[in-house]
Amino acid sequence: MPASAPPSSSDPSSLRPAPLGLADLGGALRFGITQFRAIPLLSMAFALLFVVIGALLFGILEFGAIAPMSLSLAGGFMLVGPVLLAGFFGVSDKLRKGRQPSFGDIWSGFRQMPRGGWVVSFVCGLLFLIWITDAGILYGFMVGREPIGFVRLLRIEQVVMDYAGYSAIMGGVLAFILFAVSAFSIPLIYDGRATLVSGVVASVRAVFGRFGVMMCWAFLLAAVIMGSVMALPLLLVSLPVMAYASRELYFRTFPPAAPAT
Repeated sequence: MPASAPPSSSDPSSLRPAPLGLADLGGALRFGITQFRAIPLLSMAFALLFVVIGALLFGILEFGAIAPMSLSLAGGFMLVGPVLLAGFFGVSDKLRKGRQPSFGDIWSGFRQMPRGGWVVSFVCGLLFLIWITDAGILYGFMVGREPIGFVRLLRIEQVVMDYAGYSAIMGGVLAFILFAVSAFSIPLIYDGRATLVSGVVASVRAVFGRFGVMMCWAFLLAAVIMGSVMALPLLLVSLPVMAYASRELYFRTFPPAAPAT
């Protein structure tokens, strides 16, 4: 018997999240590592683009002697991260089918993203701009024009710690809202299983319905990615691993419909 078509956005059962446990987080992470090991060069080549952009931004901060703002940029990366997922989705799905991905699959992933996914990505970018603007205002009040480069930043002075703490509180609120909205809406929209509205609603329900597990995943994701941004070469590995792991966690949360028999 032929396999049934993928569930459509009008199929309520396709948006019913499955139970999740901490074991699923470990399984998703192991899956991400496995996929990365299968295509390390392609994965790192795509991630290299963002490492280069990060290095340029850090260079600007060093030139302007405002290195503590790098902490805000690292946190802000979590807000724009969902924009990158489509490229990794294209590669991951090709590998799941037992075929060897190529650079063309990265571009195909972005082309496959429906308009609703780009709307969510636009919101991510808008929140990033709000976050950076607020962080800049906070920096002006707390640090002022005192020049601080990356060498001095490593001394972990009290003024820098205070700035990092208050900025983390502000950014954490935005990051949580964005995580709840985009964690599953983007892959649901990407796979054609939801519209913009139904995808966002399903994502929020899944996050709050499995709040403890999803918060563990959110903290792990934030710690790995933000830490890697501050030590940029690590992003070559951590970014694709966590992207592939996120794809796997989505499939565990919203399993595809079983083929008809």
